[in-house]
Amino acid sequence: MKNIDWKRKLTSRKLWTAVASFVSMMIVATGGAESTATQVTALIMAGASVVAYIIGEGLTDAANLPKDEGGE
Repeated sequence: MKNIDWKRKLTSRKLWTAVASFVSMMIVATGGAESTATQVTALIMAGASVVAYIIGEGLTDAANLPKDEGGE
């Protein structure tokens, strides 16, 4: 089984766009209003931005640690 690079996956705009699109279409398909689908999509994309920022900052901080503090 291959190793999955979760950091890369969770910061992928394509992934979050696909998730938002799927959820949006499911809302509309189950009888929800388009305005609700739009709001949910906006929330998903906002959350994706936060996730990407947190992971990016964590990677940057980890790369800047001195060797004696756990850095490489």
